Amino acid sequence: MTRPALGVTQPEIYQAFIAVNTAVQKAAANTGIEPWLLHLINIRTSQLNGCAFCNDMHTREARRDGATDNHLLAVATWQESPRFSERERAVLTLAESVTRIWDGYLPDAVYAAAKDLFSEEQIGVLVSATISINSFNRIALAGRYQVPAKHRTD
Repeated sequence: MTRPALGVTQPEIYQAFIAVNTAVQKAAANTGIEPWLLHLINIRTSQLNGCAFCNDMHTREARRDGATDNHLLAVATWQESPRFSERERAVLTLAESVTRIWDGYLPDAVYAAAKDLFSEEQIGVLVSATISINSFNRIALAGRYQVPAKHRTD
């Protein structure tokens, strides 16, 4: 069943989500968070939530910004891959914890590990980025957004 997009049925609400994402992007730039870290959050969170639409979009964006296919493919198995730095691992752990918040809050150990590598302001941005992509994953999944046909064969 085709469902109308939230941007069509509730454009003001959808624009509020866009505004949050724009604020996250600006805060990331202002606090020195590398764009690649935001890509990691978007890709891994979309994988965890099973959102093919967002995973496709954010993988394409990361590739456009210089990420290699080998690095992108390793995101799904990052815990076993030697490709990720300590900062990247902290971001991925934080994103997974916030995405799986029902497992028992954001663990103190995860926050402490992030605090060793990031300022409190940066952690606030990283958590906000994770909340934002979780929201967009839910918008796409509830609306049954599909990966565009032109992306299915490349």
